[in-house]
Amino acid sequence: MTGEILSQPAEAGTKARQPLFEPLPGVSPAVYGEKDFLAMAQMMRAEAGIMLPPGKAILVYSRLAPLVRASNLGTFNAYIVMIRNNAEERRKAVCALTTNHTFFYREAHHFDHFTHEVRPQLVEALDAGEAVRMWSAGCSSGEEVFSLAMAMLGPDRSEGRRLAKLDLRLLGSDIADPPLLKAREGRYDLRDVVHLPAALRGAWSTASTTHMEIGPELREIVQFKRLNLHEAWPMRRTFQVILCRNVMIYFDQPTKQKLVTRLAEQLVPGGYLYIGHSERVSGPGEALLEHVGPTIYRRREA
Repeated sequence: MTGEILSQPAEAGTKARQPLFEPLPGVSPAVYGEKDFLAMAQMMRAEAGIMLPPGKAILVYSRLAPLVRASNLGTFNAYIVMIRNNAEERRKAVCALTTNHTFFYREAHHFDHFTHEVRPQLVEALDAGEAVRMWSAGCSSGEEVFSLAMAMLGPDRSEGRRLAKLDLRLLGSDIADPPLLKAREGRYDLRDVVHLPAALRGAWSTASTTHMEIGPELREIVQFKRLNLHEAWPMRRTFQVILCRNVMIYFDQPTKQKLVTRLAEQLVPGGYLYIGHSERVSGPGEALLEHVGPTIYRRREA
């Protein structure tokens, strides 16, 4: 991302643009200033395709200040110079600037559609000996992919355990390591599961007075991997279902369109793509998909 992308140049005959960056109270411009914000915005776009508009200047400071302090470099400028040449530290910065907010059964209409329209097809495929693969792209701390796994196994434990023994696997991927660690732990505050249907929660988890723990059947069919959607994807298989929800809102339009095409190409013909409620499908990938419901798309048959 460049300064030109973050702000449009003033038109001829108009006053110069207002500053993108207002100094933060109590923070010396020598420690963190506009050039530092623009440098981080450019790095985030190059590394992960994520846009950081001027209104995110405070967020960048608050998220990265602990890393700057830990580096003992003193200023954001020195820290940015360091991470440009240190891939591991740069990855930590990207993780720190990634928003991870989700909860179980978020956007419930997607799971309702999956349960009534998609699941029967997948059960039939499993019973015929076929492989069923589903992917939560940008899974954060795992609530989304575990919700999908529960919906797939259903409220009947006997039937769900039978399905789990067939060729059924779910992938959860995210760019940030800390939420993936939580996902692998599979332990969640009860406040995050209030929208989860009680029958599913009772079938596939155990609960204390404060937390819910994912049961072993789900852990066996769900795998978590770190993946930057902006880079090459290692998956060799295609998927019957992909959830990529509230991820594209952080990308610019060319990046969104490229991602939609790649996601569509990663679906089997007839497979389903679920996106966030404020997101839209556009670009070349739109020709590969048909709209079948609110933020629900189906890969066109070959």
